[in-house]
Amino acid sequence: MKRYRNWEKYGNKITPNLNKPEFIEVKERVRYSETDQMGVAHNKSYFEWFEIARTEYCRQKNIPYKDIEAQGYYLVVAESFCRYMKPLKYDEKFLIRVWAEEIKPKKIIFSYQLLTEEDEDPIASGYTIHVVTNSKARVCSLPEELLNRFKS
Repeated sequence: MKRYRNWEKYGNKITPNLNKPEFIEVKERVRYSETDQMGVAHNKSYFEWFEIARTEYCRQKNIPYKDIEAQGYYLVVAESFCRYMKPLKYDEKFLIRVWAEEIKPKKIIFSYQLLTEEDEDPIASGYTIHVVTNSKARVCSLPEELLNRFKS
């Protein structure tokens, strides 16, 4: 089995590193359109839930994606990973936790954890690595002001 380059570093995380800024938590419910014929959440839905949490994380940090893009910067997904531990079924409630694992001028790594709402048992964990680009799709650095907002 092929090992992906960041899996050992980020893919094995189950709980947030408490030395990092606090996580943002979002409550969700599995919608019918997110399931397969057996009522189990489809694997692609987890990445959509990661995006929901990441968007909310940026919003709560007062840096909505639309503002980042309005300044001519884009956070392009360069790598994503999800480890599935327990299936989610139609109409099941769950929590998504997200935190910035690493913040650098040209790269931001977000880590995610999906948990059952009741017992906070792990459902899935993962990460996404985002490279900062300009409007010409060239790698660049985020301005200091945006970087500081991510770090606060």
